[in-house]
Amino acid sequence: MNSHSPPQSFLASPYLSSLIAGGFAGTAVDLSLYPLDTLKTRLQSSGGFFASGGWSGVYKGVGSVIAGSAPGAALFFVTYEATKSALVRSRQFYGRDTAGIVAAGDHMLAASLGEIAACTVRVPTEVVKQRAQASQFSSSWTALRDIFTSNRGLGRVWVELYRGWGITIVREIPFTVIQFPLWEAMKRWRSARKVGKVNAGESALFGSLSGCVAAAATTPLDVLKTRLMLGKKKEPALSILRKMVKEEGVRGLFKGIGPRIIWISVGGAVFLGAWDFAKGALEIL
Repeated sequence: MNSHSPPQSFLASPYLSSLIAGGFAGTAVDLSLYPLDTLKTRLQSSGGFFASGGWSGVYKGVGSVIAGSAPGAALFFVTYEATKSALVRSRQFYGRDTAGIVAAGDHMLAASLGEIAACTVRVPTEVVKQRAQASQFSSSWTALRDIFTSNRGLGRVWVELYRGWGITIVREIPFTVIQFPLWEAMKRWRSARKVGKVNAGESALFGSLSGCVAAAATTPLDVLKTRLMLGKKKEPALSILRKMVKEEGVRGLFKGIGPRIIWISVGGAVFLGAWDFAKGALEIL
């Protein structure tokens, strides 16, 4: 062993840097664009936009986001990066790949597993946040307290906190399967046409474009998730879907699409741009 080799930074671990960069990116996007998210939730609620609070109190429920955003995003990126690395190592071990290239299918699988991991934190955060955003409660704390006081037994509290888990996963997986491979493909395309790495600004632009496409495609699933989480009682997703189409028509499935596309387009730029910026900054420490 070379006794003169320089000591490694504690940030040298790719998992630790993913944890920190992911937490930074998630908090940056959720706090900066929270009002747009509130408006989208109110447009999608069954009570209607103005009955759910209209233009006032657009930061209602932000406390749950402050608590859950960083760990949720960090879990996503740690799982995403770990899965990509494991898939590349697996192919190299079996002699199928010697260049260490991450294929589009790897991005899809890694992003899907990342979303499942992130949803362990994201779903309870969303339940509490959206009930405050829709003015069912005055704050995140009162929404959370109601879940604990209105449900007897830890099992029922757990079920209520994770209401909409299934439809959230169903929404997030197609979203990330569209967004992340598209984002990575844009970065590869840009890298092939310039000298050096793709910078944070370019990454942000590609994140915005890929997020816009994914947001538009998955809006009906987002509306269904919102209705599930805001419902006074738990109902099957299929039952809510049939009721929505019957009473509001197919147009009802696209409520809030404007704020959602703007929120995720800008959010994709902030989220993925902040991720690349933070990851790059940590690598040189």
